[in-house]
Amino acid sequence: MKASLLTMVVMTMATALATAETVNFDHMEVGTVPPGWTAAQTGSGTAKWTVEKDDSAPSKPNVLKQSGQATFPVCFKNGTNIKDGFVEVKFKPVAGREDQAGGVIWRLQDANNYYIARANALENNVTIYHTIKGKRTEKKRTKMEVSPGAWHTLRVDFRGNHFTVTFDGRKAIEWNDDTFKTAGKVGVWTKADSVTEFDDFSYASK
Repeated sequence: MKASLLTMVVMTMATALATAETVNFDHMEVGTVPPGWTAAQTGSGTAKWTVEKDDSAPSKPNVLKQSGQATFPVCFKNGTNIKDGFVEVKFKPVAGREDQAGGVIWRLQDANNYYIARANALENNVTIYHTIKGKRTEKKRTKMEVSPGAWHTLRVDFRGNHFTVTFDGRKAIEWNDDTFKTAGKVGVWTKADSVTEFDDFSYASK
C-alpha cells in the first residue's frame, strides 16, 4: 500500500515537472523577435522586442529586451494555453524616465485582454491588474523595493479565481478575480518608455 502510494506521488510530481518549460533565449538570433513569440503592444506607440546579449544575464549570454515606447508593450509565447498554473520571469529594469517596469501576463486572450502582475523600480511597488479591451485597471498593490539595474524574479501562481504574486521569493499579493476564467497565453509586459530585459521565462500547467 505504501509502495503504491509512493509510486503515485512520484508519478504525479514527474508529470507536473514534465509540463514545466523554461525559455532563456540563449540560442536565438540577436536582434530579432524570438521565434515562437508574438511581439505586440496594447495601445499606441511602437514596442520593440528583440533578443540581445547581456553579460549580466542570469543565464548567459542572451536576454529578451524591450527598448521601444508604447502604452503597454507585450510579448507572449505562442502555443501556450494555460488555465491553472504558474508563470515566472527574471527581469532587469534598465532605463526609463516615465516608467521602469517589468511584468508577467497570463490567461491572455489577445493583446488587449489579459491579467498582469508587474514591479516598478521608479515606484518601488508590485501591482496586479486586469486589462479588458485595452483598458488596464489596478486591483491591488504592495510596497516593495525594486532596484533599478538589478535582476529580480517575478512569479504568479494562478488557480481558478485565486492568484498569488511572488517577488524575489517573497509573497507580495494575493487576489481573487473572475474576469478571465478560460485558458490563455503567458508572456511578459512593460509600460511606456521602460527599457527592460527578461531572462529565464518559465511556465507550466498545474
